[in-house]
Amino acid sequence: MSDYISGYYQQSLTDRRDCKVLETHCAVDVCVVGGGLAGLTTARELAIGGKKVVLLEQYKIGWGASGRNGGFVSSGFALGMPALEKRLGFRHAKALYDLSVTGLEYVADRVRDFSDDGLKTGDGWLSVSRHDDENNIRRSTSHMVDAYGAPLRYCDIATVRRELKSKRYFQGCIDSSAFHIHPLNYARRLAEDAQQHGAIVYEQSGVINLFYDGLEWVVETRSGNVVRARDVVMCGSAYLQKVLPKIERAILPVATYVITTIPEPDMLDNIIGYDGCIADTRRAGDYYRKTGNGRLLWGGRISTRRSEPRKLAGLLKKDILSIYPEFGDLKIESAWSGLMGYCVHKMPLIGNLKPGLWVATGFGGHGLNTTAMAGKLIASAIGSGDDQYKLFDPFKAMWGGGVLGRSATQIAYWHMQLKDKWDERRKSKA
Repeated sequence: MSDYISGYYQQSLTDRRDCKVLETHCAVDVCVVGGGLAGLTTARELAIGGKKVVLLEQYKIGWGASGRNGGFVSSGFALGMPALEKRLGFRHAKALYDLSVTGLEYVADRVRDFSDDGLKTGDGWLSVSRHDDENNIRRSTSHMVDAYGAPLRYCDIATVRRELKSKRYFQGCIDSSAFHIHPLNYARRLAEDAQQHGAIVYEQSGVINLFYDGLEWVVETRSGNVVRARDVVMCGSAYLQKVLPKIERAILPVATYVITTIPEPDMLDNIIGYDGCIADTRRAGDYYRKTGNGRLLWGGRISTRRSEPRKLAGLLKKDILSIYPEFGDLKIESAWSGLMGYCVHKMPLIGNLKPGLWVATGFGGHGLNTTAMAGKLIASAIGSGDDQYKLFDPFKAMWGGGVLGRSATQIAYWHMQLKDKWDERRKSKA
């Protein structure tokens, strides 16, 4: 489990250098646990602020969901702004939305600063409906533009079908601020940058225990080496490994699946004209994009199983052909799965558990902007006492239900699939 999972991202890495392994005891200001995007951003920002920082990753940088996702970067949260507004009121929801925009801008700034051709692969996000839903899409788009200042533009059926050669799609909207990246290359480049600013990053250095000895936090690793720190930031998502049981019990590990095709640039461009992110608005939808080198990257389906389902490539290829039958016998080049960390409230856990112990986790479904946002918030809280992270106080660690919770999540997903199919049959017009 120590190397990257086989797939397109692993095959297209631009930097294959390893980070060192922790081989001694050390004392620092802050110990960050988890080498995904939340941990890396936190470590980088703390180092820039003058803190002595160590980051511990049990496998490799970006090994988990941070390096396996679809690569979509956009504002917002997995819960969705309408639900946030209903729960918290507009002012609080708007404040959270604005923070999510800072996360998007952070990634955009780093990608630009890194000047790496292997990072950014396209601009924009086209969200489309699989049934005729003009009134709802117009209304929701207008509300996001007027109330939140979101850079969205409504698209009618003709516009959508000019971009995507499929009669399965109807109206949609475009988010001009969104973009897509190679997430594993980004994670590794972020780790390199954090180290250049003074953070020390260790791979293959899994944490097995954490306790407070009355003076400072003690972080024990699998090798027997110990890190002592005034502050510890836990960013392990679905891979906390029983170090922080209260948080681990709150995280539902949900698997999603991704495939890439062999390069077919001419056929791909003839069928999919849009070069940005594409996703449908179903409760259990597909998401996909062109990689920039003639491949189609397609993600979808979720499961609470930790193992990959048999015939994964075939399942997702069937999903592709249900939308674009013109692809015919398009060959699948690689397929993989990844575990996202979800909370039952569909919002991240960001905050202070007790003096010196911080958490930034649970980013499933919208992690590329919110991990950056969280890293900035936690680093600012530790470095200068900034309390903006308290905007996330309504979203506490709630027990996810264990095995029963995972089963309920799987059943809920199947239920969403049935509702999606019912909506399409009831509302679609050829």
